[in-house]
Amino acid sequence: MHILVLQHERVEHPGIFRKFLAEDGHTWDAVELDEGEALPQIDGYDALWVMGGPMDVWQEEAHPWLVAEKAYIREAVEERGMPFLGLCLGHQLLAEALGGTVGKSGRPEVGVLDVMLTEAGASGVLFDGLPEVFPALQWHGAEVTALPPGAQVLATSPDCAVQAMKWGTRAYSMQFHMEVEPDTVRVWADIPEYAGALEAALGAGAVERLEADCAARMTTFNDMAERLYINWLQATAKT
Repeated sequence: MHILVLQHERVEHPGIFRKFLAEDGHTWDAVELDEGEALPQIDGYDALWVMGGPMDVWQEEAHPWLVAEKAYIREAVEERGMPFLGLCLGHQLLAEALGGTVGKSGRPEVGVLDVMLTEAGASGVLFDGLPEVFPALQWHGAEVTALPPGAQVLATSPDCAVQAMKWGTRAYSMQFHMEVEPDTVRVWADIPEYAGALEAALGAGAVERLEADCAARMTTFNDMAERLYINWLQATAKT
């Protein structure tokens, strides 16, 4: 499989998923949209992944490439039926590209917080083998406020109704982060928008505390990520 990865910040890459892709012989190309790189012809790719970023989906004036990105996602998912995986901003972009809405969170989620599978999530393929309640890294102040037509909620939390969703048979996305590596918190905290959200939520010393929280769960995080990666490959395979 040859995957196109849309990135919105150079340090927000596929993380631990890079290891799994390499082990399985899959290849991927990253396009850094925030640095002005152009969207390529989609014909040469087998799947589309869209990562997180510090901007919001509605900031099209500040980031005009968002308009083209949403149209590109819509073409890939709705018109071509390509396998899709979206994380954080990528989750929100999928929702808006397909006719849903995204807005500011009533209560931002920052930290290691529990996610709960819905009945659809617990019985579906993507989260097969994961607990019905599990910890995940959250770092967002926006969320999907209305689902796209035909979408299904796979996971939720008290402060964010749409933690994960499925659209059609081959598009999946999550508000939380499954790609966490040992240096994730440290490098993301260098992004001003993320640092501000982190300190606002957790106070002074937030980087060190969140880094310690993630380190204590890193094996669990990476084991769940590998299982989800395998499940995504299975769920999006052509039948």
